[in-house]
Amino acid sequence: MNSLSLPRHARLLTTACLIAGLSACSDEPPVVQPVKAVRTLVVGANAANSVTTETSTRAYPGEVKARFETQLGFRVPGKIVSRLVDSGATVKRGQALAKLDAADFALQVAQTNAQAQLATAELKRFQDLRSKNFVSQAALDSRIAAATSAQAQAKLTRNQAAYTTLTADRDGVIAAVFTEAGQVVAAGQPIIHLVPNGDREIAISLPEGDISRLHVGAAATITLWSRGENAPVMTGQLREIAAAADPLTRTYAARVALPASAGNLPVGLSATVRFAAAKDEASSHAIPLSAIFQNEQQMAVWKVGAGETVTLVPVSISRYAGDQAIVTHGISAGDRIVTAGVNLLAGNQKVHAVTAVSATAAAENTAPPLTAKAPAQPAIPATATTHSAQ
Repeated sequence: MNSLSLPRHARLLTTACLIAGLSACSDEPPVVQPVKAVRTLVVGANAANSVTTETSTRAYPGEVKARFETQLGFRVPGKIVSRLVDSGATVKRGQALAKLDAADFALQVAQTNAQAQLATAELKRFQDLRSKNFVSQAALDSRIAAATSAQAQAKLTRNQAAYTTLTADRDGVIAAVFTEAGQVVAAGQPIIHLVPNGDREIAISLPEGDISRLHVGAAATITLWSRGENAPVMTGQLREIAAAADPLTRTYAARVALPASAGNLPVGLSATVRFAAAKDEASSHAIPLSAIFQNEQQMAVWKVGAGETVTLVPVSISRYAGDQAIVTHGISAGDRIVTAGVNLLAGNQKVHAVTAVSATAAAENTAPPLTAKAPAQPAIPATATTHSAQ
């Protein structure tokens, strides 16, 4: 029978069946994204990844220092004939500390005084001659200059003679003595270390990882080792942080100012300085560095959500501590994050959590595979095969 003689609805039904059969033969089965095997961590589930107040409050060993310390030395060279103070002595401003041999300086003073007297006498004679117009004004001006120079030179030598006695420039304590009687010293060479009375500070060293979380003016608590564990805690403020790191230790020198009530503490006492945790660090969490995924310029972590699917969540990192990162924003206690395999994931991908591999298992190569077995591909419908054969 000719197909043209079939009813219209029969022809349409035949055409639809043919199209369905061809589509079944040409369509490929849908691609199923494999399930990745990853290691996960519940944030805040134990003390290892929860930053408490004790761990976020860092303690730094330090030493008591005076805010202003002076290295005293003679302003002229010479031989020390006497040292009048010892280390630890309390001195007053203007008190003599050491003396040089002043014999040569006395001779210089006598010489310059004689020259000054001679210049003054000649100036007086020339002034009388000038009043009678026996000498020119230029000659008188020359004598005036010579007399002024001689008087200045005489004053200079008297000052240098006075410099042979080293005196304290302020009240304080002698912290160290660097020379002894009989030693020949140069001008400016340190002779005595004077610690003035007044402000006291704690000198500490800050690692470069803590520079970003501390600022000048930050509150601190100080305890002195010499006063025992039950000693009262003093309060202070971070006064300064060095602009450059020490080339050897790679730490930054810092000073913590003590209150005036601390008094004149002995220089050199050992102390411990603690800074209060920042507000954003009170709820911080420590996570392994392997959990951090760098998305362009933003740090992020993969968070496991409902249905065992992962979502990339941006986080803020305040600092690094060993093999951990201290995260202040982006995650909360109870969140489950991926700690291994972060570079193999994609958004909304399903994951399968595996247990950590022990050292023994790793040595025996019995670690579980990195990826879980993907589910079986769906079978091609039997109807599609039948139509294809037709």
